[in-house]
Amino acid sequence: MKMTKKLTAILAVIAGLSLGGLPVWEWGTQPVFAEVEDDHDKHEEEDHDDHDEEGDAHEEHEDHDEDVVRLDSEAMRDFGVEVREAASGHLAVYTRLPGEVVIDPDRLVHVVPRVPGVALQVHKSLGDRVRVGEVLAVLESRELAELKSAYLVARERVQLAQKTFAREEKLWKETISSERDYLEAEQNLAEHRIELRAAEQKLHALGFSHAYLDALTFEEDQHFTRYEIHALQEGIIIEKHLSLGEVLKGDVEAFVIADLSSVWAKLTVYQKDLASVRQGQAVQIVTEGATAVEGRISYVSPIVDEKTRTTVARVVLDNQDNQWRPGAFVSGLVAVEASAVSLLVPKSALQMVEGQTVVFVETEEGFEPRAVHVGRSNEVDAEIVDGLERGQRYVARGAFTLKAQLAKGSFGDGHSH
Repeated sequence: MKMTKKLTAILAVIAGLSLGGLPVWEWGTQPVFAEVEDDHDKHEEEDHDDHDEEGDAHEEHEDHDEDVVRLDSEAMRDFGVEVREAASGHLAVYTRLPGEVVIDPDRLVHVVPRVPGVALQVHKSLGDRVRVGEVLAVLESRELAELKSAYLVARERVQLAQKTFAREEKLWKETISSERDYLEAEQNLAEHRIELRAAEQKLHALGFSHAYLDALTFEEDQHFTRYEIHALQEGIIIEKHLSLGEVLKGDVEAFVIADLSSVWAKLTVYQKDLASVRQGQAVQIVTEGATAVEGRISYVSPIVDEKTRTTVARVVLDNQDNQWRPGAFVSGLVAVEASAVSLLVPKSALQMVEGQTVVFVETEEGFEPRAVHVGRSNEVDAEIVDGLERGQRYVARGAFTLKAQLAKGSFGDGHSH
């Protein structure tokens, strides 16, 4: 019975349930599925178009934001960003003078102990910053003890000689003592006073004050041989030749202190450039890894070296920020002629962004990179032919910081996209 029902169902499907020669799955099911799929594809295309429009708008907004860098005044100060107005100027032709940074000899102190001794304490090390009068080291000196003893003995002898003289003077006035005794007492007092003055001057030469000598006694056993080495100027210890327990002679330097707040740029002037270099002339001092600064030639040596046929020009550089390190090579750019240009910017304002030379211009939204066309240039400045207008505010220094922010997106506090 069950087998008959199954067979009947199969025959019905094959023979009686076909219409127009098309099977059910071809006539009934497939077109319905196709219609559904078409509607689904249509909705997908519409959704995709909507997402594309939103994406384009979002990308356009992001592109606009990515082209603008925002920095507040604190961040600009921290990153050394300097803004100027675009203006005309003179493009100079420079003569490059090689040179090096040297310490100002008037700001260099060689600390030498005034008496020999053994290093009992050493308070400062190489590279330490010191103040005027600060104790650098303490010596134990036998020679100092002898000088103090001589002074104290001379002081006692003067006091005794004064008493003898006062007694002899009284006796002589009373005609009890002879004039000869009186004169001998007077001479003896004078001689002891001379000895005391000599001993006192030796201790003053070592730095001891009148107040210290007046209070000095033999009972000061602990400090009798103690000699302190003091800093004679403010600065940094650049040399140290003293270790704990070391015997130091009185003519050997223990420390060298340099005040590097102001240094010299010592430039070499060749004979062919002597006519272009003169005292008071403006000069650009440049070196690798440092911002160029403008200074003035304070001295030009009147003597030409017989071997090198060169002379020396000196430029005083402010070094409060420790930008200039003694021993570093520098170049001095001396302008020998100049031509007027309609728009001039420092080379530090030019940056390469996506293969284009740009200048960061200040706008209401922030700092925006503008492509510019550069004309003539020298080691310091460049002429802008197109892309920047006179009066526009642009980043003259610190533009590399803005370029870096464009590359990585954000620095943190004080700026945003």
